[in-house]
Amino acid sequence: MISANPPLTLDKLNLENRFAGLPPHFYTHVQASPVSAPYLVAASPAVAATLNLDSASLDTPEFLACFSGNQTMHGSTPLAAVYSGHQFGVWAGQLGDGRALLLGGVTHAGKHLEIQLKGAGMTPYSRMGDGRAVLRSSIREFLCSEAMASLNIPTSRALCVIGSDQMVFREIPETSAVVTRIAPNFVRFGSFEHWYYNDRMDDLRQLADYVIEHSYPELQAHHNKYQALLSEVTRRTAELMAQWQSVGFMHGVMNTDNMSISGLTLDYGPFGFMEAFDEKHICNHTDQQGRYSYRMQPAIGNWNCQALAQALSPLIGSVDDTNAALAQYPAIYRQKWTDLMRQKLGLHTEHENDLDLIAGFFTLLQSNHADFTLSFRNLSKLSLQKTTNDELLRDLFIDRDGLDSWLQAYRERLNFEQSDDHLRQTGMMAVNPKYVLRNYLAQVAIEKAQKKDFSEVRKLLQILEKPFDEQDEYEQYADLPPDWARHLEVSCSS
Repeated sequence: MISANPPLTLDKLNLENRFAGLPPHFYTHVQASPVSAPYLVAASPAVAATLNLDSASLDTPEFLACFSGNQTMHGSTPLAAVYSGHQFGVWAGQLGDGRALLLGGVTHAGKHLEIQLKGAGMTPYSRMGDGRAVLRSSIREFLCSEAMASLNIPTSRALCVIGSDQMVFREIPETSAVVTRIAPNFVRFGSFEHWYYNDRMDDLRQLADYVIEHSYPELQAHHNKYQALLSEVTRRTAELMAQWQSVGFMHGVMNTDNMSISGLTLDYGPFGFMEAFDEKHICNHTDQQGRYSYRMQPAIGNWNCQALAQALSPLIGSVDDTNAALAQYPAIYRQKWTDLMRQKLGLHTEHENDLDLIAGFFTLLQSNHADFTLSFRNLSKLSLQKTTNDELLRDLFIDRDGLDSWLQAYRERLNFEQSDDHLRQTGMMAVNPKYVLRNYLAQVAIEKAQKKDFSEVRKLLQILEKPFDEQDEYEQYADLPPDWARHLEVSCSS
């Protein structure tokens, strides 16, 4: 059967920039600054498909030109949006797209997706920056965007990374790159804060109406659509935090300007996936106070929703209505997290002692600093009776007696609901990934890419697109990190 919407070549892909329909003070029209001799580092055929872009286009000179910023696409009206935000809990004032350009959007299969270049040059919001992104951070964002999507966690996507030998200076001189990001929109909590703190209520309302019209049209009929907007964003954010926690993902910079109004993961900077479990772990060495540590993420998600609520309160019109929308956050987070944990433990029914059982496993993870991903993955292989698979899990724990005691309680709980080994193991394998983007894996790929060998970036993309599959040929990519990886650090500097 011939598809009703066959994939389009790049020259047939016409963009529509809906955000440009807002008044001019919401953004500044900016053309990308060309880069010298661009080259393809990696591209995602899966993301191309969401745009209805023919994957054959990914290997053409036109693709390099368009997504390096050297050539303007059909229908594109590049712009940089203004916004403000709280950074590390402190009001930072005006920020904006300092190195990102919104090209426009594509509507396919009933969904509108916007395309943004990150690292395409200076904008009026670059402040002291050069508007560029370095190769290492671009590769990390590209890989993690696609890894998170494959983990079924709401996220912006990444179409490609295009590199250039053009140098930029961070701590040291580095080569630059442009990463192409895809999302339903790039509106942030800080976009609303900008107009609220500048006492521009008409602009605040116009932005809210824009977001509701294009991203939440079902809220139009609500008796207080602005309260409904806050309620929906709060719900999505609470659930997103639970999803992050369930896979050990740490964002690193949960400022309000990095929080998506669509409730998805946005702005991959100094992120990390938990390895040796420590609930106080800080993945961003710039965050010396630990504001964005693993254990703090759910509370910070709530704090950020409160900041959004403050900005939307003039539109909502009532303190009680505002608080009612916010008040659901703790319960939604707890329920989503509990549901995810039951899935990760293979529990198909609810029991009053489940939270104690879950807490007991996390206590063991903490006291033994056991690897987060491998602990849950190896737990997925256990049977109701002890087998050699028990040793795969026990090898991750120093306190084996403590683990054995917990496993006894765990098996009693499984027997209580008459758990079937095959069904449970299959279900647990589908939610407990074998492969995540560990820092050392990204670092190896980056170092090869810096020498113009992009094979590891592309191999990692292939592996991370199927994180729940065994992929025996790539077994080593699920290994514990090597000793040298302990010294890896990421910060906000990229």
